[in-house]
Parts: sequence; C-alpha cells; structure tokens
Amino acid sequence: MHKLALIGFGGVGQGFVEILSQKEQKLEKDDYSFLIVSICDLYKGSIHHDKGLDLDRVLDSIKKTGTLELYPDSDELIRGWSSQETIKKTNAKTIIEMTYTDVDTGQPAINHCEQAFNQGKNVVMTNKGPVALAYHSLNQLAKEKGVRWLFEGAVMSGTPAIRLPLTTLTGNDISEIKGILNGTTNYILTQMEDGMSYKSALKQAQKLGYAEANPSADVDGFDVLYKVLILANVVLGIPLKREDVIVEGLSALDSEAVIEAKSNGDHWKLIGKLKKTENGLEASVKPERLSSKDPLSAISGATNAITYTCDLSGPVTLVGAGAGIKETAFAVLIDLIEIERSERL
Repeated sequence: MHKLALIGFGGVGQGFVEILSQKEQKLEKDDYSFLIVSICDLYKGSIHHDKGLDLDRVLDSIKKTGTLELYPDSDELIRGWSSQETIKKTNAKTIIEMTYTDVDTGQPAINHCEQAFNQGKNVVMTNKGPVALAYHSLNQLAKEKGVRWLFEGAVMSGTPAIRLPLTTLTGNDISEIKGILNGTTNYILTQMEDGMSYKSALKQAQKLGYAEANPSADVDGFDVLYKVLILANVVLGIPLKREDVIVEGLSALDSEAVIEAKSNGDHWKLIGKLKKTENGLEASVKPERLSSKDPLSAISGATNAITYTCDLSGPVTLVGAGAGIKETAFAVLIDLIEIERSERL
C-alpha cells in the first residue's frame, strides 16, 4: 500500500481524490494500491490518519462547506498540522505537492520539496516553479537521499510531454523542441483568425475560464517561458535560465496579420522553442507564423502540441490537453504508477 500526503487541496487535488475513488478497482486489478493518509491546505484545513482517510467523506465535506471541517473526528484523526508538520510527521511514502506557487521564487514548493527529500520521502508535483527555477539542486538532493521526484503535469498536464522524450525517444539526439504550450493564447489566436479582435478574444477566454482576470502570465508568454526552462533542463540537460530566453507575448500581433496569414494557409501561434546551434542553445517564446506543412499549424482552440526533432526517428509531434483538472490529476497518477513500476524492476 503506497501511502500519500497531499499538500494543497484545490481543484487538482480534489480531482485526484475523485480519480482514486473512481478507479480503485481498476488500479487494484493492475496491482496498484494508493492510500491517502494526509491532506493539508492553507484554507481548507488539515487532517491526518495513519491508517488512511475516507475519500468519500473528504469529498462530501468539501462539497458541503468548501473545507475539511465536516470530516468526522475520531481518536486517531489529527487536525491542524501545517504543511511543514505534515511533511515531517506523516507516515506517507510520497508527498504530492499541489500548492499555489510563486513562479518568480518557486516558493513554497521548493521548501516543501527540500523538506520531503530530507525526510526520505518522494515528491510528485504539478508546479512549474520549482522545476523551472531549481531543477538541478532539487534533483541532486533527491538523488542523494535516494528518493524520486516526478512532475509530468508541469508542462502539458496529463499529456506526456516529459515522459515521451525521456523514455520512448531515448537514443535520439533531439536537436529542436518547439510547441504550443499555452491553451489560452492558442484559443485567443484561433478566435482572432475568425475576425475577433484581440481584446474581445481575451474577454471570451476569460469568460470561458481559459484566462485569469490578470492574464499576463499567459498572454505575455511567461507561462510558456517556464515550460521552456523545464524542457531545456530536464529533457535536453542544459541549465537554461530565464534571462537566456527571448520572450515576446501577443500584444504586438494584430488581427489583420492573423487573418491575412490564415487567408494564405498559414497560422500564427505562440511558440516556445529550443534549438541547438553551433553557437549553443537558442531559446525563445514568441508568436511565429507557421506554414500549413508544420504539424503545429493546424492545432486550434485550447489544445497544446509539441514537436521533438530527432536524428533517428525524425520529427515526432505530441498533441493533447495542456491543462484541466482531470488531466492534471491524471498526471499525478501516472507519476505515482511510475514510482511503483520502477521499484518492481
């Protein structure tokens, strides 16, 4: 039985609990068994039980109050642990880190990772910040402590944008990685192709929940920037930093240019790109006009896609959801299954 502690219990955390509840029989049939013993959230509360929590009662309390306060007390139930106390005191084998993280500092998730590794516990996370900003130091610490650190959901949610190149494409020299790594901007550009202004398309994206009230992280390219940093560090093994990446958002791109391109069979996309050259690695996030021959050109709406240019297998393009509660929660599950598989070898 693989015991888990959840640090942060927002939409993805709740989605993960729902997946475990719904897929319990299938997972057990495949010989995978997971037990949540701790949940800690700054606003929803904190509960722990050494022998495991009742997931139906957890979800019922959240549904009724938005907190864990209705979860039934017992002699063995512990309430009120902070995130640091949970990481230190829980009997979980793996910490699932899903807090809101400052992408400028990577905190508090970087501290949570360090604390977990030092306690001999694995970490599975969906946060971009720690991977983009502190990959090499955290990866080294995890290796020193003999634990695993996995973060598939940090780039394209449940679509295996990290696992594919690290496993299936192993043996290739990847000379270029480029992708549509933000569904919000791709949705906006798709709407602009149909004649909508940038401002109107942004408002529509906000109305549908694709864009935040402050959309800067998406439309100014910063969300893609951090994903580019992750791909450089993790997939290519190159210690890229923020200042090494050229970043341009959508603001300079007008509707006329987008419509004109479409009329000629081309499409504007916000592209995150890494390209190996004789002078080193070129890295950028910026709008690019793609011809119809480019597989990324046809990707519309909020869908994400990424192309790996390989010397042996040629270009390989992966298309899928880049966000979503269920999809990101699934990324957590596949990372946990990867830990289990690796221990059985």
